[in-house]
Amino acid sequence: MTIEFEPLVEDPISDPRIKKAELLSDPESRLDSQIMKYTPMSDSSIAFRDMTNLSSKKESITKLIEKLNVEESLRYKRTIEDTYCNVYSFDYCYYARVYLPTVWWTDEALERVLDGEEVEAIFGETVDHIYSSAIHDWFLKWGASFGWKRLFTVEEIQNQVNENGGIGIICAKRKEKGLSGHIVPVIPETAEHKARRVNGIVTHPLQSQAGKLNHKYFTNEKNDWWNDELYSSCVFYYHD
Repeated sequence: MTIEFEPLVEDPISDPRIKKAELLSDPESRLDSQIMKYTPMSDSSIAFRDMTNLSSKKESITKLIEKLNVEESLRYKRTIEDTYCNVYSFDYCYYARVYLPTVWWTDEALERVLDGEEVEAIFGETVDHIYSSAIHDWFLKWGASFGWKRLFTVEEIQNQVNENGGIGIICAKRKEKGLSGHIVPVIPETAEHKARRVNGIVTHPLQSQAGKLNHKYFTNEKNDWWNDELYSSCVFYYHD
C-alpha cells in the first residue's frame, strides 16, 4: 500500500502577513526534563547550525544530533500517554535555525495576526499545541511563508540535504481524526550512516526520530513508515 500525496492545487505562495508563533525559552525546558516541552530549551551548551559553508553545516548537524541524543534524553522518552516526534523535530529545526512550530495560533489569534495586529504568543490564550497531523496541514498552508520548499520523492529530499546541508522533513497525517501522525527529520549522510539505495536511487533516506522507538540514525528497508496504512497522506519538505 502506498499513501497518496496531499494534492497540490496550486503552487503555495508566501503570505507576508503571517508571523511565527514563538514562545520564550523556559529554564525547565531541558534535555533532562519532561516538562515545558513546547518551549525552546534554555541550554547554552547546545550549538546552533554553523551556516559558514557546506562542511560546517553538515558537521554541526551531526554534532546537534549527538548532543540532543534522542535515544537517551528524558525530554524525548515515550510515556504511557504520548510520543514526542514533534518535540524532537521542533528542537532539531530550532537549533538548525529553521522555523517549525511547536505551538500555533488559535483561530481567533490567527485572524488578528492576518489583520495586521501585533499578537503576543501566550500559551493557552493565543497559541496552543500543534501535533504532527496538524503540522502536515501547516506545511501545505504556511510552509512556503517560512521558507519551506515542497519535494515529492525521498531521492530529492536526501540529495538536497546532502548537497546543501539543509533541513529535510517527512510528515504524515493520520487517517483517524484526532490521532497523532508522525514527523521525522531527514539528515545528511555521513561516512558511518547512509541512506538505503536500490540501483543508485534512494528508497529509504537517512532519518533521526523520536517516537515509539527513538533513533539518532536509522535507515531500514522495511520501514518506509510514511506508507503505513495508518496515514492518509504524507508530505516531504526541505529548507536551506
